[in-house]
Amino acid sequence: MVRALKVLVFVLCLVPVGILARGFFGAHPTDMSSWGQGLGANPLEVITHSTGDWTMRFLLITLAITPLRKITHLNWLIRFRRMLGLFAFFYGTLHLFTYLWFDKNFVLADILADVAKRRFITVGFSGFVLMIPLAVTSTAWAIRKMGGKRWQVLHRLIYFSAIAGVIHYIWLVKSDLTKPLQYGVILAALLLYRVAVWVWPKGPRKTVPVARTSAA
Repeated sequence: MVRALKVLVFVLCLVPVGILARGFFGAHPTDMSSWGQGLGANPLEVITHSTGDWTMRFLLITLAITPLRKITHLNWLIRFRRMLGLFAFFYGTLHLFTYLWFDKNFVLADILADVAKRRFITVGFSGFVLMIPLAVTSTAWAIRKMGGKRWQVLHRLIYFSAIAGVIHYIWLVKSDLTKPLQYGVILAALLLYRVAVWVWPKGPRKTVPVARTSAA
């Protein structure tokens, strides 16, 4: 059942990029003159915002797996975390390449100047860079090679990547902060849960029995 669910989840995770591709290429993908018309007047903005949104959503869903597993005691949920994390990286890559290709045409000097000058690009780029070692070490071989504890420490970078994503979004939109603040509230709740689990005692405290003495 879990294997069948993984296939279903994998297909569902591809739906957003499928919708974007359908809107961009339209019903006649060989007709280059019609590309982008299905995404409205500014297809580049639609693609950029959509891939950015889905990057944040998959990051938050990935972070939600652990508390959901502990609360529901459905331990098989952990088998979906790696896939969801890789989809966060996949949509983050699409988001970055949309900017590098269509906005900067892969001109390195312009890209570096933008990263240094515009703070929302700086923090967004930093968040993506933090995702790279997570994607590279997502295999079972990497876990065995690094050891479980070191692997877990490395993969806590996802917290900082998600925080950078929220900051990137807030600094980008400036005016309507509804969506980035929603992401921020969800992320804060997920991080506070982890802090509470770390700080709170793992089990009931044991009381030391006090021996009673009889009065002489």
